[in-house]
Amino acid sequence: MGEQCSSRTMAVLTARRFQRLAIFAVCCILVTYFLLDRTDRVPHRGPWQTWGYVHSSFDWANRPRKHPLPGSTMTHLPEGSPRELPRIQYEFANGELSEAHNKTQRERRDAVRSTAARSWSSYREFAWGHDELMPQSLKGADRFSGWGATLVDSLDTLWVMGLKREFREAVRVVGKIDWDSTQSKDCSMFETTIRYLGGLLSAYDLSQEDVLLKKATELGDMLYAAFDTPNNMPANIFNFEKAREGLLVADKREGLATVGTLSLEFTRLSQITGDPKYFSVIDNIKLAFERTQDDTKLPGMWPTYVDLQNGFLTPDSSFTLGSSSDSAYEYLSKMYELLGGLDQTYKKLHLKAMSTVKKHLLFRPMLPDAYPAAPPDILFSGTVLSNGKIIDLLPEVQHLGCFAGGMFALGGKLFHQEENVKVGEQLARGCVWMYDAFPSGLMPEVSEVIPCKTADLAPCEWDEARWKEEGPSQEVGMKQPPKPFSAIRDQQYQLRPEAIESVFILYRITGKKDLLDVAWRMFQAIKKSTETKFAHSSITDVQLDGFTTKIDSMESFWIAETLKYFYLIFSEPEFISLDEYVFNTEAHPLRLPKPTQG
Repeated sequence: MGEQCSSRTMAVLTARRFQRLAIFAVCCILVTYFLLDRTDRVPHRGPWQTWGYVHSSFDWANRPRKHPLPGSTMTHLPEGSPRELPRIQYEFANGELSEAHNKTQRERRDAVRSTAARSWSSYREFAWGHDELMPQSLKGADRFSGWGATLVDSLDTLWVMGLKREFREAVRVVGKIDWDSTQSKDCSMFETTIRYLGGLLSAYDLSQEDVLLKKATELGDMLYAAFDTPNNMPANIFNFEKAREGLLVADKREGLATVGTLSLEFTRLSQITGDPKYFSVIDNIKLAFERTQDDTKLPGMWPTYVDLQNGFLTPDSSFTLGSSSDSAYEYLSKMYELLGGLDQTYKKLHLKAMSTVKKHLLFRPMLPDAYPAAPPDILFSGTVLSNGKIIDLLPEVQHLGCFAGGMFALGGKLFHQEENVKVGEQLARGCVWMYDAFPSGLMPEVSEVIPCKTADLAPCEWDEARWKEEGPSQEVGMKQPPKPFSAIRDQQYQLRPEAIESVFILYRITGKKDLLDVAWRMFQAIKKSTETKFAHSSITDVQLDGFTTKIDSMESFWIAETLKYFYLIFSEPEFISLDEYVFNTEAHPLRLPKPTQG
């Protein structure tokens, strides 16, 4: 009996030991799963959990075209080896950048990286798979068809910043996007091209992940249908049902930027895939630009809105580098780069446009006598109203227009126009000056300043009497803007990148080290005024310092553009070199073809 009890006791103890060992083994497996690589763990979002490439449900590549392109053959990419283009980037001499200097820039770069990682982590936790994070309510928002705009737009930023685990996780999700699965009845051709197609192509150029090219090609095939219109000009409102049937029609009043900001992405897709159809349709747009450039009410530039049905030009009398026009001008010199200098048309379009801008749109602000030394050498780009005879300059400054400094400088280097490099620096420093002019250290969306009336953009002295006559009205309860602002039309700051974009380009071109301190000051001001508990948010009023009222919006370009440019300016100068890549308007670097050796 005793022996039987002892045997039972031993059996129970042995079973318990095995149970404890089994529990220990399970715990070890779980710990390993959680700690070694968390890239396969995503929030529960149903179909977003499945990895791997999945073809979209509609085959746009084999959709029959209703309106054939004119002529018997497509327009192919220019023949021949790309030319050796002028060097864009400043060449730092050996030892010119000290170890102390490099250490400071690395610390700044790492601070930007931490901000980006924090913003991405919050998007991942609260808005995974959605287009944007709403940083106040911590929800997802879908303003760009719900395919995950932030997810795709941020791919190359994750790669550039070395966030490879986050990149791999995002790629696995992107591989399953179905372009035919959306709650929207249409999408914006413009936004889809610059954010989604540009983001996929850039991430592919950097990583060579084949799934990204597959998804870019699928999307390119879909967007190609936007050109299946009676005159082969693109319809920006891409209605999915009408596109399948070939029933899209180009608009009679379309923003210039909308039609002029497709060329880089479509050209790069043709270069990578070898399929000329994408390049062929955007070349038709170039011909329209060339045909009409001298026939507008401000020859050399195109009106803010164009008629894509009837000869391109409209009765519109406004000309600007700001909203609705901006990136159409930006892409002219960049297309020359991407095509390896083999299409001289883009050079002619750019140079003629920049000449008109300098003559009619640029102005120097009348600055108060508040500077211990000489006042800053700055310029702004305004808006012109012209009926073909009378040309009226509106001294309106848009944050969107701050890209112009980089555009002038880049074109100046490409086409041996050093004067334009200087103009680019004056424009870039003008936007920096505007950041510094407000208590928050940030620039408003839209403002007006009192311009000098001198000829040839020469400086002028402060005129107090003129300020009192043309300055802001004394509205009760309204905070008055500082001199020389006559009005603040939109006081918001929307996490925009255009100012740091130009500062980055100017630093890479001129090598002027003070621009690094300028960029760091801008970054600190943005971080201070926009930071929320989990991410960053647009703000309502740049005239406030300290506590700012937040807007529940963190657009995808915050990670895709703004933080990428800040990261790159503090990185080694040859990292993502302007001689190796050209950036689309959403800050996606596309690899430049190089001359064949031998």
